[in-house]
Amino acid sequence: MPGVNPLLLRSMIVTGLLIAALNVVFAGVEYGFGTLPAWFWLSQLLLIPAMLVPARVFPEAAATPAYARRAGLYALGWSAPYAVYKFTGDALRPGFSADASLFGVVFTCLLFGLIFAAIRRPQ
Repeated sequence: MPGVNPLLLRSMIVTGLLIAALNVVFAGVEYGFGTLPAWFWLSQLLLIPAMLVPARVFPEAAATPAYARRAGLYALGWSAPYAVYKFTGDALRPGFSADASLFGVVFTCLLFGLIFAAIRRPQ
């Protein structure tokens, strides 16, 4: 992927694998590892390409001086991996609501964006 630091890219891929592993552990403890459907296991592989979004967006966000734009970029960066994590976990619940899950993703990503933008100001 041109323009992305190889160390950052490697870190993001490892982070995606760790998030996938944690999602499997949390779901397995809650529902039982033997009862997790095949689609759940396979959907965790989506976290690897989903982590490419933050690898491209976070360096740009870190260099953006305007707070609102920086917060939006951080929120956008968190959206893909968090959406995979949240939707796959929520879809296991019997009363799954796509609307509620989507609202949770948007709200949490915006919150992460605001927090990261406040903490990570450009120098």
